[in-house]
Amino acid sequence: MDNRGIVVEHVYKAFGKEQVLRDVNMRIEPGHIYGIVGNNGSGKTVLMKCICGFLHPDKGAVYVDGMQIGKERDFPESLGVIIETPGFIPNLTGYRNLKILADMRGKIGKKEIFNTMEKVGLDPHMRKTVSKYSLGMRQRLGIAQAIMEEPSVLILDEPFNGLDKAGVEHMRKLLKELKGRDKAMLLASHNAQDIKELCDEVHDMEDVWS
Repeated sequence: MDNRGIVVEHVYKAFGKEQVLRDVNMRIEPGHIYGIVGNNGSGKTVLMKCICGFLHPDKGAVYVDGMQIGKERDFPESLGVIIETPGFIPNLTGYRNLKILADMRGKIGKKEIFNTMEKVGLDPHMRKTVSKYSLGMRQRLGIAQAIMEEPSVLILDEPFNGLDKAGVEHMRKLLKELKGRDKAMLLASHNAQDIKELCDEVHDMEDVWS
């Protein structure tokens, strides 16, 4: 069986007496975009953090490309992620921020970073520091950070926050292109049109743990 993508098996997660995830089961396969929807507090971001290894389930297991997160891997090497507001060093340019992150793994260089910045609509030569970026520009930089190393799996939590209409259309087109390159993607968005236009399958957080 193809073990690429994400498998979530019987995952439970509570914070004190509050049960946020209860018996969540999900499979995210390559070449598809899966949406998750639900009210605030329904557990969308908690589930994504469990997949990334930022949180550990109380019970159950999460596998990314066949490796169990928290046991065989702390953080999946094949994962690109944007969760909540991306954190960058404010007094450096967008390029310098991405270069520092890229140098930690040593998988890509200047050419790939430039290409990715251009792909998300940012000028890699721009001297403006991130502190002077608009919210939409920061979001584009966050998406660039998530995709620049060509991960096989993408976790995208509200990736269109702060983008204007043209920016949203640009990013929708980019995600469709990535899907065509056999990426496995999990997308959370409060915008019903994003979900309708992009997702092959939608999981409602009220249903996945019923």
